[in-house]
Order: sequence, then structure tokens, then C-alpha cells
Amino acid sequence: MLDRIEIIRHQFARHQTLEGRIDHAFEAMKALGFGAMIYDYTPVPMGPNGHIAIPSLMKLRNIASGMQEYWCDRGYFLIDPVQLLAARTSVPFFWNYEPGADTRIRRFVTSKTEPVARYLLDNDMPAGVTVPIHMPHGGYATVTGTLAQGATAADALHNIADFGLLAQVFHEAAYPAYADTVPGPAPIRLTAREQQCLLYCADGYSAKEISRLIGRSVPTVVLHLSTATRKLGARNRVQAAAMAVRYGLLGPTEAPPPHADTAARN
Repeated sequence: MLDRIEIIRHQFARHQTLEGRIDHAFEAMKALGFGAMIYDYTPVPMGPNGHIAIPSLMKLRNIASGMQEYWCDRGYFLIDPVQLLAARTSVPFFWNYEPGADTRIRRFVTSKTEPVARYLLDNDMPAGVTVPIHMPHGGYATVTGTLAQGATAADALHNIADFGLLAQVFHEAAYPAYADTVPGPAPIRLTAREQQCLLYCADGYSAKEISRLIGRSVPTVVLHLSTATRKLGARNRVQAAAMAVRYGLLGPTEAPPPHADTAARN
């Protein structure tokens, strides 16, 4: 297996450009029964509001270029059940948009996602395999192959392990070719006081209790929490605190004084 990975990696390294590496990956995918390829990348799988993000890079092979307009400009990416599942798993999966098909994306299929299914069915891309790639620094990519004419679900499932390996090694080779050119999302900046209030909020303290802990008035604490909630796009301060923790936005804060828990609640 290690020898095989090295051979694939070496083959990709022979191509100097991103387009060349994508072309090579597509040729290898065709041998596994896939007729089209979609490769996309975004610096984060989901924004702080909990929604998946439009990709910063999207490359297509053997697919009409109009798909990029629909998925990126018209927002189909945000309601695509394949992407909704891919953002939440790290395991390659088979999907099928044909009526009555029972695949892992079924729980995301609603009337809202109907335009996605209609587009793919109208363009002869009803089924395929997607490999989610969650990178250590937070970057996120998916490599998708749609079934070639005459290929079946059984063919896709038989080749899913080989496809997954190919996708992982391909992405490793492709990423350095564009990593420095893809802009990241606009950072959310919380002030030190906003971080402090959110951190106490995450620990279950009320605004009145936080005011005692940090020595500020209740209205001031409420203002800090409201401002942070707005910056994060959260529904309320509790969700804002949870989102800030999840996205690593809370820096170190002063520890409560001894017995602060008892004092704040008395």
C-alpha cells in the first residue's frame, strides 16, 4: 500500500501546474468508472454562523462551466445535500439524487434542495462519490466523481476505497499549487473584554454575575455580549459563546478571584 501511494504521489509531482495535476487525477478517475470530476476548496468548512461556506476554488472536468455559476454565484453549494453531508463527515460516500434512492444524503434532501437535484439530473449527473478532506489547519476540500455512462452504484461502491486514496493523494499534490493565492475568510475580531465576557458566559454566568467578576456595570457587560453576538452572527449570547469556543476565538482571560463563583451568585 505504501509503495502504491508513493507511485501515485510521484505521478502527480511530474505535473508542475494545478491544471495538469487535476487533468491527471481525472484521467485516473475515469479508469475507476467516473465520467466527471469536481474539486473545490475553502479555507473553512463552515463559517461562524454555522453555515457551510462557498468554495474559494472550484475546478470542473467534463462538466459544463455553468455549474460553477449555479453553485458559487447562485448559492447552490449552500443547499447541496452532498456538501451538507461532506462538511460533517470525513468518510468517502456514495450519493444518488434519483427519486427514491436511499443514500446518506437522503436526510438532507428537502423541497429547498430540489433545484440542486433537478440541475444534476438534467445534466446526467445523478450519482457519484465524494471524498471530504478536512485539513489540520482548518482548510477543507471535496473531490467528487460522478458516475460515467453505464456505470452502476455497485461499481462505485466497489471502487470507493481506490477513489478515496486517489483523492487524498491528489489533494496533497494540488494544494501547494494554489495555497498562497486563495484568500481566507475575513477574520472575526473580538476585543479582550468581549472575549472575557463570552468566556464567563460559556461557563454559565449571567450578565449580572459577570459584572461582579470583572468590575463593570451590568449595561456594560450586556453591551460587550451584544456586540460580540452581532459580530459572530449568532442568535443570542449563549450561541455566541458556544461559537466563539468552537472557533477558537477566546483568548486567555483573567481567572476569577478565589471563591468568585460563590461571591458572584450571592
